[in-house]
Amino acid sequence: MDFNLLVDAVSQNAAFLEQTLSSTIKRDNFTAHLFDIHKQVLKEGIAQTVFLGLNRSDYMFQRNADGSATLKQIEINTISASFGGLASRTPAVHRHVLNVLGKTKEAAKILSNNPSKGLAMGIAKAWELYGSANARVLLIAQEKERNIFDQRAIENELLARNIHVIRRKFEDVSEKGSLDQDRRLFMDGQEVAVVYFRDGYMPSHYSLQNWGARLLLERSCAVKCPDIATQLAGTKKVQQELSRSGMLEVLLPGQPEAVARLRATFAGLYSLDMGEEGDQAITEAIAAPSCFVLKPQREGGGNNLYGEEMVQALERLKDSEERASYILMEKIEPEPFGNCLLRPGSPARVVQCISELGIFGVYVRQGKTLVMNKHVGHLLRTKAIEHADGGVAAGVAVLDNPYPV
Repeated sequence: MDFNLLVDAVSQNAAFLEQTLSSTIKRDNFTAHLFDIHKQVLKEGIAQTVFLGLNRSDYMFQRNADGSATLKQIEINTISASFGGLASRTPAVHRHVLNVLGKTKEAAKILSNNPSKGLAMGIAKAWELYGSANARVLLIAQEKERNIFDQRAIENELLARNIHVIRRKFEDVSEKGSLDQDRRLFMDGQEVAVVYFRDGYMPSHYSLQNWGARLLLERSCAVKCPDIATQLAGTKKVQQELSRSGMLEVLLPGQPEAVARLRATFAGLYSLDMGEEGDQAITEAIAAPSCFVLKPQREGGGNNLYGEEMVQALERLKDSEERASYILMEKIEPEPFGNCLLRPGSPARVVQCISELGIFGVYVRQGKTLVMNKHVGHLLRTKAIEHADGGVAAGVAVLDNPYPV
């Protein structure tokens, strides 16, 4: 819940976002486009009064020299945080397998988990506060959506509350979306209370037409999940800047306990802006490439660079201002363990694995009042140690369940 507070605070601090992203937007066109929309919305005046965050903060357990383990954050996802629906189904799968094997005691230990219900609860609360009983939830989807069943789980939870979801693409919004004089959003003649983005987090998701559709949505008084400022709050550059000494205290004044909990999860994060600080970070990473990860301002997995590939990129970037569009992060080293991964086309065998734990958070704010702030479930993904990067969508990781011992 602390990260919900932090993301919400960052999204409301326009000066912090502008200062933090000033070097990035000069070299990263995607972030620059998002920031341009942010500035246009601020100039016109923010129409929405209810704000909704559906976040997922991802962690690994860092193996320490003394044998202990510490939970360290990899990133926080503020747009299209996925697998809440499928993660709600995986406990039943593992319980079934264990029961078939006659291991009923072990099956009973599998933790219950239903993030889809919690995510839907947040959307429902935002819909309720919007205050129009006939308004719809607009889910912005990709044209060829491979992860539709994950999304359907949340849609079904909303339908059970008699809240109807309409699925549309950015292109549909461009062609059939409109605002009235009060900046209420209409899609195919139906009023929209909440816009839930499951698209729009990568450059390839946007044509010129799609950028226009995103601006239309942001200008409306509908609740966006996320609004453009919250998407910017989830960038890697913001994550790096939050790790600076004293920054959390500025953003969360009078909350020392929350600050301490947040800071304890931070791994080493290093700016690559032009100057002595960035030069030193590059020198250290080239000298010890196994200790670092190079991250661009991208979501969706499969974008990070490791090892020799990272070194080659840094050698190319070190004298260029383009390096400001990346950050360096300390590589988290979890303790590997043996597990059996079930994947199509691959034989079932025990391999050495590592896992990544995601915690789903939901918050709703009306004006300046936080009316909901909850953690609503978890996601565990496991992959073989031979894969440095890539997740479930890339065919590398599998959905898993924590097993208490």
